[in-house]
Parts: sequence; structure tokens; C-alpha cells
Amino acid sequence: MPRSLPALAVALILAGGVSVRAAETFRVEGLPRDDSLTIREAPDAGAPALGQIPAGRRVLGFGCTNETPSGLTWCRVKFEHTLGWARRRYLTPD
Repeated sequence: MPRSLPALAVALILAGGVSVRAAETFRVEGLPRDDSLTIREAPDAGAPALGQIPAGRRVLGFGCTNETPSGLTWCRVKFEHTLGWARRRYLTPD
């Protein structure tokens, strides 16, 4: 039976696939000025969207993993009141 995406996110964290450390600040970059980065429920492009982070804004990051179905690197982030996953490619340490 296939695992649901939220269960996958929990499994990644519990299995040690996510580097957990103190929160670090990132800035959303690499997108057009009027675009935004999607925060997702799980570290997968097909996971439901929870919110958007406008380009240039700061977010808190809580570790990243590339142990995902796609092999892409995703980071656990918090923006305003939304906690979810965003692609590392668009997050620059601030």
C-alpha cells in the first residue's frame, strides 16, 4: 500500500533523513521578483500546497533532506504561521 505524503514527511524525519539543528534564516531567491515559492505539506512537488513565500522574503529553516522520492533537496521551513517544505534550490542563507 503506498504511503501518504504526510506520512512520508514524518518517516523522513524519524528515520534521520532530515538534518535537524537550530533554526537558520534563509531568503527566497532565484525566482522572478513577482513570483513566490510554494510551501508544501511534504517534501514532494506533488504534495498539497500550504502557502506561498514571496521572492525576497525571509523564512526560518529547520533542516534539509534529499532523501525524497524525486531526489531533490527540500527544507523544512516556517513562513509567518505556515510550517511545511520548500525546495532548497530557492533558499539562500541570509
